[in-house]
Amino acid sequence: MPLPRRLRAAAIVLASLLGHGTAHANGTDSPPAGCTGTPSATWITVIADGLRNDDGLLAITVYADDSRRFLLKHGSMFVGRVKAQAGTTRGCVFLPKPGVYALALYHDENANLKIDRSGIGLPQEGWGFSNNPATLMGLPSFNSVRLNVPRAGLVTRIHMKYP
Repeated sequence: MPLPRRLRAAAIVLASLLGHGTAHANGTDSPPAGCTGTPSATWITVIADGLRNDDGLLAITVYADDSRRFLLKHGSMFVGRVKAQAGTTRGCVFLPKPGVYALALYHDENANLKIDRSGIGLPQEGWGFSNNPATLMGLPSFNSVRLNVPRAGLVTRIHMKYP
């Protein structure tokens, strides 16, 4: 049974105040203009905050609920790219259907369509993950970035980190 409107609104406010990248309804029945990927009845809006400049692109990488493919080359389902904007950048990606996904973002500042790395393999461009897990000592666990998308029109906020 769906939550009453007041309770649903309170849950959305609480989730946004907690800042855990929780997905919540945006109140629309159609995807925002510029939504990327194969059009479907399910989409998610990603708000990336903390971009240090408006150079290049923000890449939004979508992974299926499969830990064996997470962060592997050619392991993603889709990579959407939008023009980066200093501070906050919004993007929208279509998903095949409601379900659990993992999102990995990077700020492709030179728009070369890959995340640049140092000689020892550390990223040289900004990154972020769904649910904003701690990444101080390496990559986050797959379980920490799993994001439930039960319906279309949800929004998640991801904070970008830079080396």
